[in-house]
Amino acid sequence: MAPRIFLARHGQTEWSLSGRHTGRTDVPLLDEGRRGAKLLGERLHRAPWDGLPGVEVRTSPLVRAKETCELAGFGDRAQQWDALMEFDYGAYEGLTPAEIKSGRPDWLIWRDGVPEGETLAEVAARADEVVDWARSADRDVLVFAHGHILRSLGARWLGLDISFAARIRLEPTSLSVLGWAYGDPAIERWNDTGHLG
Repeated sequence: MAPRIFLARHGQTEWSLSGRHTGRTDVPLLDEGRRGAKLLGERLHRAPWDGLPGVEVRTSPLVRAKETCELAGFGDRAQQWDALMEFDYGAYEGLTPAEIKSGRPDWLIWRDGVPEGETLAEVAARADEVVDWARSADRDVLVFAHGHILRSLGARWLGLDISFAARIRLEPTSLSVLGWAYGDPAIERWNDTGHLG
């Protein structure tokens, strides 16, 4: 069996709702985010996935991802992993794109990075670590993490530069699946929020 990665973005938080860059700040889920996490879990426990028996589960150690994992019903199977932490936004932590662009009108995180935080190369290296782990055995994996690191995983799974992540958005509590097509890495499902109704 060719291994796949199931990607679950954490539920809605106050900062994700307002568009603030939420890297290492440990912002909790809103009630809406908790509800979404439960609905995501219900979906993963129904056909065709039936609870993903045999899946290996990892989660970011940040509370919004851990709680999403727990509410979705995978907390007892999950291992925390720092490689799944969100981008360290450095000086841009807590700022909205509009606030950043007021001083840097042409700024794009996927090209320009952030001051005093993680470099794009460092984020790509973490994403590559997750991809290598996912491909290391004949089983699927499920990860609970954050928008930018999951978008980075999508790019690196496909063998593309991390800048490709600019073209693949992810909503809170979305489900994505990275798999294979004719032996090549492929996106099977992306930014699916059908479970949220």
